[in-house]
Amino acid sequence: MAGDILLEMLFASSNEERMLAARRLAEKSEAPPRLLRYLACCDIEVARPVLEENVGLDDGALLKAIKTGTIEHRRLIASRKQVHQLVAAALVDQADFPVVQTVLKNRGASLADDTLDDVLALSQSHNSLCKLLLDRPELTPAHALAMFWWSDTETREQILRRHAADRVELIQRCGDVFAIAAEEGWSDPVSRKTLQLIERRQRNRAAIDRSPFSGLEHAIDVALERGIGPETAQEIGYLAGVKPVTIAKILSDEGGEGIAIVCKATGLKRESLAKLFAATGRPQTDPFGVPHPIWAQVKEIYEIMTVAKAQTTLRYWNWSLSSTFSPKLGLLKDEANNGSTDHSIAQRTAQLVFNR
Repeated sequence: MAGDILLEMLFASSNEERMLAARRLAEKSEAPPRLLRYLACCDIEVARPVLEENVGLDDGALLKAIKTGTIEHRRLIASRKQVHQLVAAALVDQADFPVVQTVLKNRGASLADDTLDDVLALSQSHNSLCKLLLDRPELTPAHALAMFWWSDTETREQILRRHAADRVELIQRCGDVFAIAAEEGWSDPVSRKTLQLIERRQRNRAAIDRSPFSGLEHAIDVALERGIGPETAQEIGYLAGVKPVTIAKILSDEGGEGIAIVCKATGLKRESLAKLFAATGRPQTDPFGVPHPIWAQVKEIYEIMTVAKAQTTLRYWNWSLSSTFSPKLGLLKDEANNGSTDHSIAQRTAQLVFNR
């Protein structure tokens, strides 16, 4: 009753009087919810004590303040000791860069997978978010390997160090599935595509028989001599066991870390790594003869990655970038209307990478 009366009085009060009430109620978690909700939606001078300190504010009140308040309201909400998933999603949905930064820095904030998707898309135009995303406990390898393509050099290296996985356990657990697929002559396209993610061989032996080159090393030698045209790049991709869209993305990427992954995954020697890097027209030294920073980074990635982890990374990229891509239709739509557009990791990754 007292809360209802006080609320009616505050409607007719000055801002100074509302500020006094807000300061006195800041630590009163048992205060009437409607009263707290009103103060949280007032001008920022009034709302600040309640948004900063009062733990009695429910998610409904916070969502109301996010919707009706200013960016400063949202920043204070993002800084609260505990930010539940629905509140964090509403904050990110506003796409205010400083607010999203605050959410990512807040260890008391809980982020749902869909919210991470939204932040991931936002990080394409706000590169500094990539480093903050990398420190979030909710970040999955799928998010990280998609974010790789627009991250800076330092973040890319951290992604490869932390999220490249060894597939040994998966191979062991799927041993019986390999046997079944082999008996069926690898006739089922879904299981074949899935098992290709973890099989031991990376190079495509069947492609060698159809290729104008004697092997992957020969194709790289020709590329260095003549330059990498579309046909040569496609052949390098086939011989390396990846689709044309994947090798095109790797070879045209501003950084060269993907080249290091291809070479390590396919067992190419350092000499071939240098040749493929040079064939893309990238300098290995600066005008003073000092190793170029990008080339230095490529060599480091090649050295720190194991063959198994490089293969898993390359195959995941190949699966996620190519499984929903058509050169004629672009990104495939969910024609069957079965919800895959909303839930497919591959479709989301391809859309993020190729729609940039």
